[in-house]
Amino acid sequence: MERNFWLSLVVVPLFCACPSYADAPHKIAGFVLGANISQYDKLVRMDSAIPIRHMEYLTEVETTKILGYKNGYISYGTCAQPGRIVKIKLKYAIPDSWFFEELLKRFKKRLGEPSEWKGDPFRTLIAWKWSLKDAQKNNITVILQHYTGNDEEYTSGNSLRLTVRKFIEEERQCYEKKFPEAPGSDMQDGIYRPEDRNRIDYNPLIPE
Repeated sequence: MERNFWLSLVVVPLFCACPSYADAPHKIAGFVLGANISQYDKLVRMDSAIPIRHMEYLTEVETTKILGYKNGYISYGTCAQPGRIVKIKLKYAIPDSWFFEELLKRFKKRLGEPSEWKGDPFRTLIAWKWSLKDAQKNNITVILQHYTGNDEEYTSGNSLRLTVRKFIEEERQCYEKKFPEAPGSDMQDGIYRPEDRNRIDYNPLIPE
């Protein structure tokens, strides 16, 4: 009984009817991809907003406490359409593998089989990705994952990501148009070509 309660709490909002978006999910925990972050002042902590490193055209903000979730982060654009939500990341309150399996069954029932396996061979990271098109032909990616390792780059327990890649790309292009890179800056950003091998100073890159 308790399991069914938690599953209905966190899965049903993801798959709610959304007439303008065909079959691709856009909504979870009250947030809608493409909506403006200003609509959610009661659901986010704007004092936590911070630009995403190496993606200055996006800002990430922490959610307030939402029933069914341990925490969450919402990413929105700051250039092409300021405030437009481009990504939703949520960590479920229940971290256990059985809960992940129950979620996965329901995701498959609603979205079909995943498009891609994103986990690792050791299965410390179990992650499935769906790539879906909405009515406007936008590619919506859904990643459901379960992690039990110690790498801080990954969210432990069970988590979900919804992303509109087109929105992120529009924000990136807008930012790069406003702030074009100076000649040669690609070398500082880690973009190298084979013909650059003799121009690189390797000394700072090797331990002493």
